[in-house]
Amino acid sequence: MRIPDRLNGRGGHWLRALAPPALLLVLVAVVEIGAPGFVTPETLLVVLADTAVLFILAAGVTFVILLGGIDLSIQAVASLASVILAQLLPVIGLGAFPVAIAAGLLSGLAGGIVHVRLRVPSFVATLATGGVTAGLALLAAHGRAITIEAGGRETIAWMNAAPFGIPMIAIIAALIGLVCFVVLRYTAFGRHSIAIGAGEPAARAAGVDVGRTKVIAFTMSGTLAALAGAILACRLSSGSPTLANQLLLPAIAAVIVGGTAITGGLGGILRTAVGALIISIVRIGMTFVGVNIFAEQMVFGAVLVLAVAVTIDRGKIAVIK
Repeated sequence: MRIPDRLNGRGGHWLRALAPPALLLVLVAVVEIGAPGFVTPETLLVVLADTAVLFILAAGVTFVILLGGIDLSIQAVASLASVILAQLLPVIGLGAFPVAIAAGLLSGLAGGIVHVRLRVPSFVATLATGGVTAGLALLAAHGRAITIEAGGRETIAWMNAAPFGIPMIAIIAALIGLVCFVVLRYTAFGRHSIAIGAGEPAARAAGVDVGRTKVIAFTMSGTLAALAGAILACRLSSGSPTLANQLLLPAIAAVIVGGTAITGGLGGILRTAVGALIISIVRIGMTFVGVNIFAEQMVFGAVLVLAVAVTIDRGKIAVIK
């Protein structure tokens, strides 16, 4: 199903740009055929709510991937934020949110500084800071899950509300997506991020402050990861040092499946939104269709490879590593 390389002109570009949303529609149709009744307003709102946390995580790491880097600490940051929120919510109320998010900001900042100042590859730098962050989460929670007490649950009841029938977390995710879109499209930081991903030496020669741009990108990734963890804790009414451990691969996969190049320089938030929906439809759709729970990982992996093969724009990637 690979788009032929000869379609590298304008027509080929549009075909590749439309491949992720087309794949999303095909997957929805496949699930509807396999499990009639899937495409209902109620079910689609559930899908949106389930996708919200994944999208916020993926939106953050999109900034780093556009630079040509990777952030492997997001699941640890999200878990630490959930622990902080669960512990502080009954004590200081909504003040727990800025504390939890600040922890993610600091973790992302640390990863960015280690990567830029010490010239450590991003996957090693974020793996290390993620390990430290995971350790802090385990220490803070004493290695156990923390249930948010009744007083705290009342404070965050609005997070699980559905104004006008739309889940609040889906509304929050949409607002965050809008902000990220504006930042990437209309700010110097966004333009510099894409320029660095397309060619770091050229961007540096053009006067772009590469180091500062990278540190900002990692900081934004950590901040959004913490926000995702806080929202997940609200949704589950608990925090845990391992709460987001299963979200790292889906978050990165959402960015890649959406059409953002893993080598950087090509992509955007809208693509990530489509990628996150594709990942959610695949995971939720398997439950609807009745795929054996032991086969779900195999199906997920196969669909992931197929999705990347269909949606990735090889014409703008010089080397597939």
